[in-house]
Amino acid sequence: MEEKIQKGKEKILDKLDFPTDIALDLPKIIVVGNREITIENHKGIKVFDTNMVKINSRIGSIIIRGKDFEITFIGETSITINGIFNGISYEG
Repeated sequence: MEEKIQKGKEKILDKLDFPTDIALDLPKIIVVGNREITIENHKGIKVFDTNMVKINSRIGSIIIRGKDFEITFIGETSITINGIFNGISYEG
């Protein structure tokens, strides 16, 4: 039932040309080269290590792998991480 409601919301938002990530509380990931990642609409940090970061989101965990990670900004709904990134994957 929840899936039908979600699809209905997506159709309405698409017709209204409204940003889906904001309306559905989906994570928005902005990658700048392999050196900076900003994740909007996050739900907190699950794991932080210099080689791996796991960020909680409404759709599950976002896993970032690489090296020399450091958090350069963290806000209520946005986080920016610098380092050298090898990959991003989703869990859940």
